[in-house]
Amino acid sequence: MAMAKPERRSLPRCPVETTLMLLSDKWKVLILRDLQRYGTMRFSALKRSIGSVSQKVLTAQLREMEEDGLRVLGTLDAERQVGVVSVDFP
Repeated sequence: MAMAKPERRSLPRCPVETTLMLLSDKWKVLILRDLQRYGTMRFSALKRSIGSVSQKVLTAQLREMEEDGLRVLGTLDAERQVGVVSVDFP
């Protein structure tokens, strides 16, 4: 049975308000900082670069960012069996 996709929350019309809403958590700002700085990273490297974030919190933050419409790309490098994370900066 397929899981229902969570409904996306509506975003404010003001771009500044939208940005503040999307990045209202300190982990999201640090995630974007490191992905902007280093580009595509292994999940474990991203976790290590951020510092004291747990794997559970980092995973939840990445999923939430994706649900909010940010293009966070999580893939599995099949050759090495590691998670890779990147974000699309238009």
